Amino acid sequence: MAEREVSRGARRNLRVRYRLTPWWAKVLVVFVASRVVTTAILLSFAARQGPNAWTPAHPDYFDFAAIWDGHWYYIIAVAGYPSTLPVTADGQVGESAWAFMPAYPAIVRAFMLLTGQGFPVVSVFVSVTFALAAALMFYRLMHLVLPAGTALFAVVLFCVAPLSPILQVSYAESMHAFLLALALYLLMRRRYWMLIPVVAVMSLTRPSGLAFALAMLLHVAHRWRVQRPSARSRQEFPVRERVASITVGLFSAVMGVAWLLVAAVVTGSLTAYTDTEIAWRSSYIGYGELVPFTPWLSATGFWAPWFGMPQPLLLALLVLIVAGFFAALLTPWARRLGTDMRFWIASYALYLLAVFFPQSSVFRLLVPLFPALGVLAIPKSPVYRVVIVALCIAGQWAWAQLGWWVDGYDWTPP
Repeated sequence: MAEREVSRGARRNLRVRYRLTPWWAKVLVVFVASRVVTTAILLSFAARQGPNAWTPAHPDYFDFAAIWDGHWYYIIAVAGYPSTLPVTADGQVGESAWAFMPAYPAIVRAFMLLTGQGFPVVSVFVSVTFALAAALMFYRLMHLVLPAGTALFAVVLFCVAPLSPILQVSYAESMHAFLLALALYLLMRRRYWMLIPVVAVMSLTRPSGLAFALAMLLHVAHRWRVQRPSARSRQEFPVRERVASITVGLFSAVMGVAWLLVAAVVTGSLTAYTDTEIAWRSSYIGYGELVPFTPWLSATGFWAPWFGMPQPLLLALLVLIVAGFFAALLTPWARRLGTDMRFWIASYALYLLAVFFPQSSVFRLLVPLFPALGVLAIPKSPVYRVVIVALCIAGQWAWAQLGWWVDGYDWTPP
């Protein structure tokens, strides 16, 4: 009997200590534990990695983390952008650094100069630091709409998600995730003017300015529509907030095309950025014009033989998936995220449908949809939570096998 009371008292003390633990400490524990798992997975692949275009066989962690697009960020960090566009043997614009935004390599370059360390070490340090900041900011964002325990489990899912290894390699995704979580937090708190510098840097980290501009347009329209013209509505959506929110939306739209204009001015080619982006998909469908909303349609023709199905069937499947995705945003579970987060998820999905050609990188480009993890965090069943975490960790291994590990002539870039 006494032992049972002692056991109950110990459990009670643990619960009390857990409740008294600051939220940031809980997030830090989750983040560190998740990085141990993800690092172990990446190291297991590095140990089996053969010679490739970027490293010799069996590279250390930092060199292994700087392959693929990390090498482009390295070129930008040490040499900047070319003033002329490379041209292929058949006269087409080739691949170049202009496909990558400047904010992340600029920060890496600054720390390289401050520390004297090389690109692989510094870039991983910058990515991991932003990943931790993103996890902390994501908790704050989720806690605006979900209870503390659910918000923390959303952070768990963020940290162990199948694409979470991308947060600790030489890519800009972790920096963008932090800025996006901060932008959505400021938007939901109606701190419009503070959004301007965040949107500026975010738009120069990963392409997102146009998607955020659409989210702002939906936000303004929603606030305007749900309130009838009355004295009360003028208090709920006062003129100063209308001016501020519209200004942020217009600014975000400008930032959405700012890099295109920079590339045009430096290279002298008005289509420098879009031509460069087309070069990256030319190995799949050749060269052509970048016409909005056509890449996914073209992709059905390319991928149908790979899936062993006729193109009309694959196209119908694509339509069903897209319709199901947007319908899911109307469910009671998704509504728990609030209107603004759902506006972002819908806007970014539309952006991807408009401009991106689907191939293996599509998984990485889905990372900015991470606020949707709040929906998956809502069920409280311990069995469900253990299973979904296990599936996420298994997904990390699968993604590293498919996308990150270089297996001979690898046509599945991450």
